[in-house]
Formats: sequence, structure tokens, C-alpha cells
Amino acid sequence: MQLITRNQTVVVLSENDSVAVARRAIAKSSPIDEIGLTALDEIPSGHKIARRDLAVGDPVLKYGQVIGVASRPITAGQHVHVHNVDMPASHTTDALPPPVARTPVLPPEERRRFMGYRRPDGRVGTRNYIGILSTVNCSATVSRAVATHFNDSPLLRSLNIDGVVALTHGGGCAVNTDSEGFKFLERSIWGYARNPNIAGALIIGLGCETNQISSLMKKHALVESDTFRVFNIQNAGGTRKSIEKAIEQVETVARAIGRLERTEESVEHLMVGLECGGSDGYSGITANPALGYAADLLVRNGGTAILSETPEIYGAEHLLIQRAISHDVARKLLERLRWWEHYTAINGAELNNNPSPGNKAGGLTTILEKSLGAAAKGGSTSLNAVYEYGEPITEKGFVFMDSPGYDPVSVTGQIASGATVICFTTGRGSVSGFKPAPCIKLSTNTEMYQRMQDDMDINCGGIVDGQENIVQAGERIFETIIEIASGSPSKSEGYNYGDNEFVPWPVGAVT
Repeated sequence: MQLITRNQTVVVLSENDSVAVARRAIAKSSPIDEIGLTALDEIPSGHKIARRDLAVGDPVLKYGQVIGVASRPITAGQHVHVHNVDMPASHTTDALPPPVARTPVLPPEERRRFMGYRRPDGRVGTRNYIGILSTVNCSATVSRAVATHFNDSPLLRSLNIDGVVALTHGGGCAVNTDSEGFKFLERSIWGYARNPNIAGALIIGLGCETNQISSLMKKHALVESDTFRVFNIQNAGGTRKSIEKAIEQVETVARAIGRLERTEESVEHLMVGLECGGSDGYSGITANPALGYAADLLVRNGGTAILSETPEIYGAEHLLIQRAISHDVARKLLERLRWWEHYTAINGAELNNNPSPGNKAGGLTTILEKSLGAAAKGGSTSLNAVYEYGEPITEKGFVFMDSPGYDPVSVTGQIASGATVICFTTGRGSVSGFKPAPCIKLSTNTEMYQRMQDDMDINCGGIVDGQENIVQAGERIFETIIEIASGSPSKSEGYNYGDNEFVPWPVGAVT
């Protein structure tokens, strides 16, 4: 990408590109000196302007990659968007490039450190929560009532416990226990219960639901302990008795955990989920590549970075496959994309439906354009593994976890897989929190950052404003990850947000 200066009207991301990106709104008939053209239309900020004439069917290039084809003749200087660009007929291939070497990491003594909570099994958390997980929507009310009881609890404060979080959802019954959706729900519940940010857990069921506690316990060889308890409301005698029992059990779990102090730990213990939502035309220029640079720093310090949202790497998968350490890893990624092509087809949809109205208003035209920008969050290191939704992540380094592009569902899978910090880039202004993991919000543009400063942790808009480059922003993000992992609150944590974003992927029929 060319060096951006404060006076530029547009940004050209690759010399081969047929479009440039407007740094600010451009009025019709305005001269654009950088590309030697006059704007033939009004060009909103973050949108694309044609650098050369395009005939019907000609590829539209951004980032040096195909993002679509011209659906009508386009004249240099015209606005390029959904009204004159279509998806190409096909872009995928089964051809596999040679595997790459695994990215080397720094020796242990040179790796960065953070202050975390070490668990008995050697894993390290960034937060210290007690989780209450409902097996079914029918036990959600009791679970939330118990968590509310412990708001501002003197007992928890004395034990250095961050709080009690109720992880409730809308499913758990009337589903086939052999379905993928049921498998994802079980993985999510158990994955959250064992996340390093959860010091103790209580699972509450109703008693007659499909998602039985006994089945979960048997499947994962679980037994109750001082810090892990389970019960059903029907056996306890109803809601009031269940709330009383759960309060007693949470207090017992809290005392069993005891007072834990943060200890200095290697960054190799950090697992960071890379997410984007409310993307715009700047996402792939500022926050996403800056987060990718931070992810590279994390990986080189021995940590783990998780890229997800499979529909949002559609069209950019070749860039990830080129980084796979083996053909098995590459094939796993292709298999997930084939699954998504089938899944969307049988549901009467297509993957190019993904860009939302907000994405399009922000300048994103096709899923290919969105994907090329979204994939930049994954940086440049080797792709070491591909996981299914919510599957426990055991590999270090850069990995991929299959998920939808819907933010709460995707992040739920990342945390279930083991993520202890979430980095969330946004151009339109996403506001979610994700207990028990702190969520760091990265703004793609300065205007939105200033408008929503209460919710944004980092402004990456300085990249397009000419105030810093991707390397500087990436280093700043990496330092913020270490700071927040060590206990500094993110903006969403400061408002105690994050109680409503446990959303396991609801695949399959409800009967």
C-alpha cells in the first residue's frame, strides 16, 4: 500500500487496482490530483472510484485482487459499488500450493510477559470469573437471578473474583442429539466452563430437556468437584429453591477457589480471538491489517491467534491456504468452505448475501471485497491448524476456527475453543462485550471513533489520516492486548457489558 499522507483525497492499495478508495466524501466534478481524474459522481467516504474504464465482465481489482466484475460499463471517475459490480461466476480451486514452514517463535526467555491467573492445570486466564451455564432456555431465568444476586458482592471482592456471569441461551431442547447444532451447543457449554478465565462453574438444567446434564457429564468424563457443580431445577423443587441452592453453591465454589493473585506469565499462554463486525471500506486498510500485525507479534512470542468467520474469508481463502503448514491443514479449510457452499445452498441463500446493509453503506460491495479485508486480521504467519466450531484449540500460533460471520456466534465459538482475549475491529460501531473474555474494540476510522469514543478502545483511523502506519498501530494494539490481559479494563468491561453475548451456533431443525 502506498504511503498515506494527510492531504490525500483517495488511497490506491495496489498499483494494479482498477479502483481507489475515498479518504473523505468527494463531491461530483471535484478534481482528484493523485489519480489525475475528475469525480463523475458523488463518492461517499470509504467508497470506491474507478481509476480506469471497465467493460462489462472486466474484473474489478482492489488490494491487487479480484473483488467482482463490472455488471455495466464503468467510466474512470465513476462511483464503483453494488449498482455496477457483480460477483464473478467462480473463484475457488482445489489446487494446493506447497506447504510452508511453521513460523519460528522467540526463545522462552525473550518472550513478552503479562500478569495472569494460573490455573491448576497450567493454563493461564486473563480474568477470574465464576460461570453459571444453563443447559436450556428454561433454566436461563434462574441462572440470571443467581448472577444478579452477586452483583457487587463483598465475598467476591474479598476473594479477587471478577464476578458471576450467567451464560444463557435460547436453545437446549426439541433438537436432534445427533445434529451439528446440538454438538455445537454442548461444545460451547463445556468450552466456556473450562475456559481459563472461568475459575469455577455451575451448570443448571431444568430436568426434562434434550440437553441433559448427565449426558454432558458422561460424554466429557466429568465429575463434580469443589469448583464445579451441577443440578436440575425440577429435582431442586422449583425456581425459588433452585435460586437459593445455586447461591449457596456459588458461595461454596468461590471459597474453594480462594483468593487468587495475578502472577507474571509468558505471552505464550494468551489465546486471542480476532473478530470484525460492522465493517466498512476502511476495515481492510486500517484496523484489520494493524490487528494482523499485532497477531504476528503475538505468534512470534509463542501465543495463539484465532481467525474465524468462514463466510468472511470466502474469496480470500487462497491467501490462507498459501500459508498452511501441510496439505491436511489446507484441505481442512477447503472442506469447511465446501460445507458452507452446501449449507447456504440448501437454505436458499448464497455466500455473497453476507455483506450487510451497514457494510454496503460503508463501502463494501461483495463478499470477496469484505473477505480480503477481513482476512488481513490473520497477519502473515503460518496457518498451523483448522478447527471446527468450539473445538478445543491445542495448537499454538495462527489457527482458524470455523464459524458463521455473525459476531456473537463467532466469538462464542472462539471463547469455547479457549480464547481469553477478544480483539474486535469495527467501522460502523459494534458495541458488544463478551464475558468472561475482555473485548478490545478497534475503530477503523477516526470519525466513528470520536462519535463512539465511550465504546472504542483504540483508534486505527490514524493510518488513513496519515498520522501513523500499520506497523505503529499494530505495535500499539499488541501493547494494549498485554495491558488488558494483565487486568486493565476494556471499555465494555468498564460498563459491565458482556452478559448477553453467549450465542452458540443454532444449526439444524427445532422440532
